[in-house]
Amino acid sequence: MKIGVVHGPNLNLLGKREPEMYGSATLGNVDEALVALGRELGAQVVSFQSNGEGALVDHVQQTAASVDGFLVNAGAYTHTSVALRDALIGVQRPFVEVHLSNVFAREPFRHHSYLGDRAIGLVAGFGIDSYLLALRALVSHLRRGRGDESAGSSIQS
Repeated sequence: MKIGVVHGPNLNLLGKREPEMYGSATLGNVDEALVALGRELGAQVVSFQSNGEGALVDHVQQTAASVDGFLVNAGAYTHTSVALRDALIGVQRPFVEVHLSNVFAREPFRHHSYLGDRAIGLVAGFGIDSYLLALRALVSHLRRGRGDESAGSSIQS
């Protein structure tokens, strides 16, 4: 099983940008934790980050055939990008929307997601654990889809 992780704009600044909001973990720390958990779950995790909307769309389209699903933290593009939404719908891979902060406890413009109604789920507000919880959920979802009924029986943090 292979999972693609899509990190949107400004996530390259993790650990520096608003640590009171996003914590002190860097994007490298997030990716290392995902790879380690993926290994534990029997899934290969491959991450990509871009500040550019077009680069994110291109990446989703170019890698979809080689992944089983995506974790997507689109950052600000969550609230603005119809193009990223259309790419994720178009490639027909399940995805989980991820946010480090609780977007619903923030500014009203962050309460709307162009991705949320097409995601299989949303994990937000748990810092780096949002990604780890989302990975567990996506792997479980994919295994159930393959007929492995035991896949969802143990969700641990």
